[in-house]
Amino acid sequence: MGDARGEQRFLNPAVLARIAGLELRARTVVEGFLSGLHRSPLKGFSVEFAEYRQYLPGDDLSTMDWKVFARTDRHYVKRFEEETNLRAHLLLDVSASMSYGSGAMTKLEYGSCLAASLAYLMNRQRDAAGLMTFDDKVIGLTPPSTRPGHLRSLLLTLDRLKTGTKTDAARPLHQLADALDKRGLVVLISDLLDDPPRVIDGLKHFRFRGSDVLVFHVLDDAELTFPFERPTRFRDLESGEELAATPQAVRQQYLAALQALIETYRRELRLAGIDYQLLNTSQPLDAALLSYLALRSRRH
Repeated sequence: MGDARGEQRFLNPAVLARIAGLELRARTVVEGFLSGLHRSPLKGFSVEFAEYRQYLPGDDLSTMDWKVFARTDRHYVKRFEEETNLRAHLLLDVSASMSYGSGAMTKLEYGSCLAASLAYLMNRQRDAAGLMTFDDKVIGLTPPSTRPGHLRSLLLTLDRLKTGTKTDAARPLHQLADALDKRGLVVLISDLLDDPPRVIDGLKHFRFRGSDVLVFHVLDDAELTFPFERPTRFRDLESGEELAATPQAVRQQYLAALQALIETYRRELRLAGIDYQLLNTSQPLDAALLSYLALRSRRH
């Protein structure tokens, strides 16, 4: 990304973990990301797309912004407020399995930082962001809003999260889908260590109600690579059950099962018209933010 590569350090979990306060982390991520995007050769994204969109045949020429044309050599028209506002619901899994972390951040810390960064970015785009936290039930629910002070309240909620208990995403997903009175964007952030058919059915409920859905499948690097060498005692963070195993004896079977789980979600969600993005907690958050921008751009 040319000069944009220098901004990557601001999205790196190891760097973010050293920054005190979730609000500062979110601001660091978003401002670093947008600075990188400005310098990126990537086409199709306008950082100012909350205010402008590309000119389409038939648009009123009086809405053309000639200053933007002079700066970018591309034709943009000013958007009306009703074109730009989006109601987004951030759904964050806080179940016990999300507390696992082999690197700088646990899955929950990574997911919280991602949710905070998305909320911060949405606020910059004048979109209404809401938050639901859940394990096997709804723990907290903050409706989407653009009122002054809402973003700070949402970030404080994320900063004070505590780990829940066992995972059962299906019930909270159906509860929120039933409660939605307007179509919007639903963003799920979870390790998806659950029963895939039930989770997928819950996500389809949002699609049935007319909302777009974006799923971030957050897994730790050790979960994805299984780097263990010595005989190890593995403990289920939700049930407390323990299993002693020799990594070499179970690695191939474990990785095959994990890959099958990932492919199930990827395939079934794609067939349902749901966007899916696998995230490794050791990797920068830019892939997630780009996925959000791409989906938001398609909606308009």
